[in-house]
Amino acid sequence: MTQTHRIWSLAQAIIDKAGAEGMMVAAAESCTGGMIASALTDVPGASAIFERGFITYTNEAKTEMLGVPAKIIETNGAVSAPVARAMAKGALYNSRADVAVSVTGIAGPSGGTDRKPVGLVWFGLADRNGVTRVERRVFATGSRDFVRTKATETALHLMLRLL
Repeated sequence: MTQTHRIWSLAQAIIDKAGAEGMMVAAAESCTGGMIASALTDVPGASAIFERGFITYTNEAKTEMLGVPAKIIETNGAVSAPVARAMAKGALYNSRADVAVSVTGIAGPSGGTDRKPVGLVWFGLADRNGVTRVERRVFATGSRDFVRTKATETALHLMLRLL
């Protein structure tokens, strides 16, 4: 199965499951730049479950659109567990969604450090029942496109599990 087919299949499964439960979903994206929203809306029926997406590529956008406290970004950096958690919670607060996923990472080819290498991605998940969690992945052996595509696939997989 190709990467594109896996992403489409995950998006279809989210639409089917969220639709059956009468739930709406949202995405807060940084390094994926709208790829999660695009994957979901590529599938017919998305309008029944996809409430909205936030593309918050800059720190200011994360603060203004999602309410991520600037202090959290200053203290931890934009690519961090606390920011991913705050982004997911902010997507819920600023939408009518029942479940939200967030993604913040370093897609490269530059911008990495020893502590935060290219390919590092943090995922946040939140739901209306108060469940929040974060997960860390490092997609270290690929191009910018590879990192962004793997981050999109992972975010969809995590969202499906949360549903």
